[in-house]
Amino acid sequence: MTADQLRSVWKRRLAKYSRWLHIYISMASCAVVLFFAVTGLTLNHADWFSGAERTTQSTGQLNAAWTNTGDKDVSKLEIVEFLRQAHHIGGAVADVRSEDRDLSIAFKGPGYAADVLIDRTTGKYELTESRLGFAAIVNDLHKGRDTGAVWKGIIDASAILLTLVSLTGLLLLFFVFKHRAAGYLLAALGTAVTYVIYLASVP
Repeated sequence: MTADQLRSVWKRRLAKYSRWLHIYISMASCAVVLFFAVTGLTLNHADWFSGAERTTQSTGQLNAAWTNTGDKDVSKLEIVEFLRQAHHIGGAVADVRSEDRDLSIAFKGPGYAADVLIDRTTGKYELTESRLGFAAIVNDLHKGRDTGAVWKGIIDASAILLTLVSLTGLLLLFFVFKHRAAGYLLAALGTAVTYVIYLASVP
């Protein structure tokens, strides 16, 4: 096999595998691309979807032995589990602050916050829950805020998939001889226009 024939074989294989990767990565990432596209719009226009916030307040009584512990640490695990069972609190524990007289616990999740203020002497507490609505949930998922390590991994994987879709698309265009020059010119023009808009309009 001559050098030209070998080069032709490799070009065909590269075109074939680029097309295969582009199609199947696009399909595999279809849902996540759609999600980040839609939530990019809701995030950029949060005022369009405001007004769904719901805040509730409640009170209760903890076992004082969990909080009135003197110099010992409070029973954080028992307190958190009790609060979750009694009030169906969601989110993860984001902050715990223990003072001489008070104990505060903050729970955070996508579109959700719960703050508990506890009197360490008596075990009485006040709970404030804020549910910000569906738009706030998907916006926080888009940003990876208060979502945990697994969802952050999903965001990283999505970024890798989208990068591969873009790169394989550019590679595929190389083999479409009839439209290759126009395609790359448009890609360069789009990049340049985006950069000019950034320079001209972003403070």
